[in-house]
Amino acid sequence: MEAPATRGPELSASSPGSGLAIRTRQLIRSREHFFWFLHVLGWSGYAAASYFGRLSQATAETHLASVLATAMAGLLLSLVMRYLYRELWYKPPLFVALGALAVSYVAALLWTLISNQIHWDLVQPWYEPETLAGYFEGGMTSMYVLLCWSGLYFGIKYYQMLQRQTERTLTANAAAHQAQLKMLRYQLNPHFLFNTLNAISTLILEGNNEAANRCITKLSEFLRHTLETDPMRRVSFGHELEALEVYLEIERVRFGERLRLEYHIEESARRCLVPSLITQPIVENAVKYAVAPQESGATIRISATTGGNRLVVKITDDGPGLQAADPGTKSSGLGLANTRERLRQIYGNQQSCTIARREPSGVVVTLRLPMEVET
Repeated sequence: MEAPATRGPELSASSPGSGLAIRTRQLIRSREHFFWFLHVLGWSGYAAASYFGRLSQATAETHLASVLATAMAGLLLSLVMRYLYRELWYKPPLFVALGALAVSYVAALLWTLISNQIHWDLVQPWYEPETLAGYFEGGMTSMYVLLCWSGLYFGIKYYQMLQRQTERTLTANAAAHQAQLKMLRYQLNPHFLFNTLNAISTLILEGNNEAANRCITKLSEFLRHTLETDPMRRVSFGHELEALEVYLEIERVRFGERLRLEYHIEESARRCLVPSLITQPIVENAVKYAVAPQESGATIRISATTGGNRLVVKITDDGPGLQAADPGTKSSGLGLANTRERLRQIYGNQQSCTIARREPSGVVVTLRLPMEVET
């Protein structure tokens, strides 16, 4: 389905803001790249905070080396934690929580031991702990940092899972929506095909081979157009009229002078976008219920006007008219029901398709659609 031509201004592909947004979306979609980006960014932030927080305790050079080595140790240990968490991910929630606590605790002990040893070697080479517990001094701080890392890891992973599920749901809904629209578009009235083939057979029996050949050509052209045109695509109303004329050429072979046509189309309406073949079922109904039952035939009038950001299409006939007591609530068959459903699927509440009696006789079907202009 083509996008409306009346959209607001958009950023061009060469716009710096547009390029940054595209790269950001690509980064987020690539889970591995996104992990490494956040992983390195987070530990770089930890190193910067540690450096400026303890700068007064040692010289800048030795302190920087100690902080960088400690942050690198944390980065590597958290990578090990990541692979362990992957194994935990599909376990029951309680098992995941207890497992994350155990992994964080063991990793915190190792990280504390490594970071303390690095600090003593680079910043306090004269210091040696008096007890075994001294080697694990500051373990709670390490535990807190790794628990925060674990929380972010599971939180982001869960968020990405929800995003993927949402995308799959939206994709499935879009596919179902498109399938429904295509089904509605491809429901050709079997009466039309039967009557056309019957008319061709009659012409052949009467020896009017030229008219029969012309009818077959128009029928194949119409069916080809119906099957090749994407139901999701919108076409200009001028193009819609051209396709409708192919259909009416077939009906003219059947009814001859009994089928009379009048067009009142504003030039601005020809450029408006409409769903492909949206008027054909309505005109087919007019042929079936107005032209066919009367020996004198009927006149079908097709008009299209624009105004107030709306395209208004009216298809009128001077046939016998509606027999229903309440013409405002009933349609005249599957064609109009499909048309209404297609419009509802495409435009929602921004459209209307009404059928009413015409005085002194006949029917008028009115389509009111949002005005979208072809560029």
